[in-house]
Amino acid sequence: MIGHEHTENGNESGITEDVIYNVLKECYDPEIPVDNVNLGLVYGVTIVDPWVGVKMTLTTPGCGAADWIADSVKKRVLEVPGVKEADVRLVWQPAWNPGMMSNEARKKLLITK
Repeated sequence: MIGHEHTENGNESGITEDVIYNVLKECYDPEIPVDNVNLGLVYGVTIVDPWVGVKMTLTTPGCGAADWIADSVKKRVLEVPGVKEADVRLVWQPAWNPGMMSNEARKKLLITK
């Protein structure tokens, strides 16, 4: 996976990067049976208590489900105890490629490196 960005300032509510990444593993592109984290779509999480920002991409800029995916990620992050605000920023650089997937994702999709 691409290097994760992380900022944690004044975190008093117990919101951690691990907690956020775990809930992001529950979010999927509706057409791909692998979660967004293992697909390599999540580029970074920023925590400024009680706000959480997620920087991510999609497998293609023309994805018809882009709004749905971003909204579902935001809704799921907002369900984390202590999170009061959440933002999801879709970025296109670096462009996603299959090499960003975890080994687990490659096995599930039967892709070899």
